[in-house]
Amino acid sequence: MRIGLEPVSSRTTIQEAVYQQLRNALMAGNFDPGQTLTIASLADTFGTSNMPVREALRRLAAENALEVAANGSARIPIVTLARLDDLCRARIAVEGLAAELGLPRLTATDIATLERIAAEQHAIGLGRNVYDLMIRNQQFHFTIYRASGSEVLLQLIETLWLRFGPYMRMLSASVEPLMRSGEIDPAAPHVPIIEAVKAGDFGRARDGVIDDIRRTHEILRDYCPAPQDEPRPKKPASAVRR
Repeated sequence: MRIGLEPVSSRTTIQEAVYQQLRNALMAGNFDPGQTLTIASLADTFGTSNMPVREALRRLAAENALEVAANGSARIPIVTLARLDDLCRARIAVEGLAAELGLPRLTATDIATLERIAAEQHAIGLGRNVYDLMIRNQQFHFTIYRASGSEVLLQLIETLWLRFGPYMRMLSASVEPLMRSGEIDPAAPHVPIIEAVKAGDFGRARDGVIDDIRRTHEILRDYCPAPQDEPRPKKPASAVRR
């Protein structure tokens, strides 16, 4: 199980550390939809007692990132087409506003960070490591959103990404074969955003952020289970290339 969780040793921050590691793993799409997370297995992974794990799961359930059973174990929410559509509409609205506010406020250091991340995404794509790619994608977007200076927007976006985690996992599974075949460059959606920022065309850069979300939405709709009463044919992998 490649979830990037590490033992927690500092007693003063143990509860918060467990929560943050789980939260980051969920946002990066490191768990399968419907996967069960038990308190005992997580406590063993973190090297802690059950209590901080139980509290972390409770907090994440309150953020609608997990579903907690009566025995205390947690389940990653299943994916549905309706939920995907709803989340992506919300992401476009909230992240579009954060991008609109943040892009003009990016510093030279921020732009250099975006360029470094895009270069790393390209290199990761060549190395076919889809898990690291998801993390870099998150870093790219949040570099822009943090520049907005809006604590409220950032909190809303983090909540949306938490709930989007199972879809990110599904996206990684669909993108990995295309990466292995060399059919896609993972950095491609982000390069035009950087170019627009450097040209001072922040409207075009904002549109690039929204296009990135929409492109992800389109790909996922072809892989997301449809309601049984609404069958739809699945497009071949070549149809989702950009």
